Amino acid sequence: MASTARPSRQRRPGVPGPAVSPAELVVVTTPTATEITPIALRENRSVRTHVDELLPADAHLVPIFGPENRLAARLADTPQAAVAGEYLSYYSVRGAVSDLAALADRLRHDDTVAAAYVKPAAEPPLAPLAENTVAPDAPAVTPDYRSRQGYLDAAPTGIDAAWAHTRPGGLGTGVRVIDVEGAWRFTHEDLRQNQGGVIGGTSSADIGWRNHGTAVAGEISGDHNGFGVTGIAPEAHIRAISIFGTGSATAIRSAADALDPGDVLLIELHRPGPRFDYRSQPDQRGYIAVEWWPDDFAAIRYAVGRGIVVVEAAGNGNENLDDPVYDARPGDFPATWHNPFRGGDTDSGAVLVGAGAPPPGLHGRDHGPARSRLPFSNYGARLDVQGWGREVTTTGYGDLQGGADEDLWYTDEFSGTSSASPIVVGAIAAYQGMRASGAGRATPDQIRSLLRTTGSPQTPAPGRPTTQRIGTLPDLRAMLGRT
Repeated sequence: MASTARPSRQRRPGVPGPAVSPAELVVVTTPTATEITPIALRENRSVRTHVDELLPADAHLVPIFGPENRLAARLADTPQAAVAGEYLSYYSVRGAVSDLAALADRLRHDDTVAAAYVKPAAEPPLAPLAENTVAPDAPAVTPDYRSRQGYLDAAPTGIDAAWAHTRPGGLGTGVRVIDVEGAWRFTHEDLRQNQGGVIGGTSSADIGWRNHGTAVAGEISGDHNGFGVTGIAPEAHIRAISIFGTGSATAIRSAADALDPGDVLLIELHRPGPRFDYRSQPDQRGYIAVEWWPDDFAAIRYAVGRGIVVVEAAGNGNENLDDPVYDARPGDFPATWHNPFRGGDTDSGAVLVGAGAPPPGLHGRDHGPARSRLPFSNYGARLDVQGWGREVTTTGYGDLQGGADEDLWYTDEFSGTSSASPIVVGAIAAYQGMRASGAGRATPDQIRSLLRTTGSPQTPAPGRPTTQRIGTLPDLRAMLGRT
């Protein structure tokens, strides 16, 4: 039997981190009506034409929520139908613009514009300063790395996916997942069986984004084939939409339109927030979940309103999301904006995921007590649940198994709220698969309630008490026991 020990590393420069995505200029026009009526559509077209005339010659508005004549049908019979007209107001600006901030400032002086803001570049929430070194040539046959995937094990070590795999539907059977981020390698040898590829946006050519997406896909849906890794929900059908060429809110909306109630939408992004004036920095201090920005928040609400379970990385900024700094409305946001991290009426409905420590000693390293908050993870009352934020074995990167062919790469070191969120997605997909043969799929609210009321509890670490909430680690057996 082939050895599953870590190969000795090839000493060469590490694989670079992902390149940043473009900044985005978002325009929110003054709403014409809460419901979509012929009058509202006519007035909205007039406003759009007017704002288009304010843009540079080579720029134009693109509606984030798609063709207006289809929006009403998409939201019919959903809780969002009564406010569907509000989605008509969200636009991204596409085309040649030399100074996005200056254009946003000029647009805000027009009476038809409720808000115009530039979103900083979205980044994948990989642990700060993470670096992987590609191992030497891959062996002739890829070993079975299942023993390194402790997150599949029984609670409290893992989420008990191994038990779920023995239950009808527990492989995620029939559940569809869409990952929203930058790039993937769906030709990987361990991602052949249940993937539909990239269905929207333009994948980045950057190897950092590609490794990241490949690692995410492997956690969720790595093939059940006796070699490499085993996905948490290997029979779930996974697809992807890139934010490149579309922007994050449009990508989220497009993913929601391609899914059915009970399916899962994963947002593998975070951005620099207001703590340090939205500045990008290598240590990711101050980075937060994307729902802070009004268009992303609206897109998440749209998805949840359609019955889609949205899972969102909380971000790696070491931020207390309960801090009053997040109550201050940015001057370029709509006057109706409220802090989404307060929950309640301003809750997006997404499952917000923090990063917890794996069991000490895993892969020969120690990150603190199991399920304690990792130092970089954001925290607060709004967080629902945690996943492993270190030592996740999955596809991509090449530090565990490398060589010249990326289709054979595996890693032991996927990290951040990046690695935590797919663990939660896999748990949800497995749970929904098991429910399909009995009570039927759970709603987004039911899923979030289960994740909050079951699972292996968060533990304290020096300087990181459990009052810095990241939530419990999912326990599939306990979740199904509540059904």
